[in-house]
This record gives sequence, structure tokens and C-alpha cells, in this order.
Amino acid sequence: MIPKEILKKVKRIEIQTRGLVNDVFSGEYHSVFKGRGMEFSEVREYQIGDDIRLIDWNVSARMGHPFVKVFEEERELTVMLLVDVSSSVDFGTFERMKGEIAIEICALLAFSAIKNNDKVGLIIFTDRIEKFVPPKKGKTHVLRVLRELLYHEPKRKGTDISLALEYLSRVITRRSVVFLVSDFISEDYQKAMQIANKRHDLVAITITDPREIELPNIGLVELEDAETGEIIMLDTADLTTRQAFTRETSISREERDRNFRSMNVDSIDINTDVSYIEPLIKFFRMRAKRFR
Repeated sequence: MIPKEILKKVKRIEIQTRGLVNDVFSGEYHSVFKGRGMEFSEVREYQIGDDIRLIDWNVSARMGHPFVKVFEEERELTVMLLVDVSSSVDFGTFERMKGEIAIEICALLAFSAIKNNDKVGLIIFTDRIEKFVPPKKGKTHVLRVLRELLYHEPKRKGTDISLALEYLSRVITRRSVVFLVSDFISEDYQKAMQIANKRHDLVAITITDPREIELPNIGLVELEDAETGEIIMLDTADLTTRQAFTRETSISREERDRNFRSMNVDSIDINTDVSYIEPLIKFFRMRAKRFR
């Protein structure tokens, strides 16, 4: 039995996202993702002006004259949500934790997908696969996905993005739109991401808290790594310490973004101290321009 407070949260998020989906994201989503894949429909006789690259040589040999393959836009898409629920996303110094924002973003994407009659699936992961919900259509299914995200209690603390992407490739064989939602505090996922991006349309959504980028001047603080439990002491009153922290985090973010670009992986940066709506709209509009 799912607790009443979870059901209330599901309803609240549904109501929050309904207006955005109807007024903003429905059209943007459709223009960005609909019709990007093509599936084989039939063969027909070659006509003057047809692209010779579409000639089906096997059929042409059997029939004694040229035939071409005919393709049509896929009528539906599969949208997969890969969601990091490791201990590091259970952090936030403003109104909401990174994990809470991740759930709201997933809800927005999922409701946009079903409005376009697409399937939605879910993979919840830490350093293991914690939950897999096969893709299906419909509002009832999306509400189940949302309940799974809200109700899930992670069994592990660490993060293994490679594991999640490798699992995706095993369970989802058809080309899909994949939103990987994480803070990307993980290592050695580049190869798995590159492979996954060749098979799917992969979009990386990075959620970051400002305190992970820049330390405030609040004196001596104890910092604990949420995933490993390692504790360090930092004197934030020391300017050199603060500058070193900012420099290291900047280098890490730049390396991550460079890796995304080198693999042609689209990415969206979300910060916990500002609305996620504008970055999502900006991304959709950027993609729409690219595919016009």
C-alpha cells in the first residue's frame, strides 16, 4: 500500500506539470522528437527521380527490375528516463533537494511524452540497477512511474552511470529518446555513454547545487561525502581554500561538458537555486532549430 503522502505528492506534481505540458512543452516536445526516426514500410518499383541508395538489390534481382525501399516516420517514440538516486542527489541548500527536482523534471518529460502518444519507461539506479519499469503508454502508466520515483528507497549509496547505460542497451533494443538525469558525480562512464548515444538519442540532464560549485565564507566546516562517508575539514574563511575549491569544481564541470560535446551528447544544466523551466525550454528550442 502506497502511503497517502506519496499519493498527494503525485497529485501535486501532476497538477503542477499539467499547465506547463499543455501551454509550453507539448509543442516544443513534438517539434524536437517526433518523426526523427524512420522505419521500413514496403518496397515499390523504382521511379525516375528516386534515390538510388534506396534500391533493394535483393528484391530487384528476384523481380528482374529495380525496386526501392519505402520508409515512413515512426508513429511513436519510446522515452526512457534514467534517474540517479544515489546519496549525492539527496542534497540541496535551497528550497529543494537535487533528487526532488529530478522527479519534477521527469514528470514534465513523461507527461509531454504521453500527450504525444509515446511510451515512457524508467530505470532507477545507484551503483546497481534498483528498478526497471518497461515502457508503456498512457496516463495511468506515467502516474505509476511517478509513484515509483517518489516511493523508492535506494538500497545503495554510490553511483555507476556506466552500469545504468549498459543495462539500458540490454533491455531497450529499439532506438529511443533517453533522458539521463544525474548530478554526474561518477567516473569512467564515457565509453558506455558513447555506445548508448549511437543506439539512442541520449540527453544528459545535470542537476547541481550552487554549494557544489562555490563555498561560502562561514568558517570551519565539516564536509562528508554522501556516497563514501569520507569526512574532511575545510576552513572556508581562508580565501585560498575557497578559490581552490571553485577551481577544482570548475575543472571537473568543464571536463564533463567537453566529454559531452566530443560524444555529441546533448546536455541540459539545471541548478537548484533557479527554476528548471527556462533551461528546458531553451534546450527544446535549440533542438527544434537544429532539425528544421
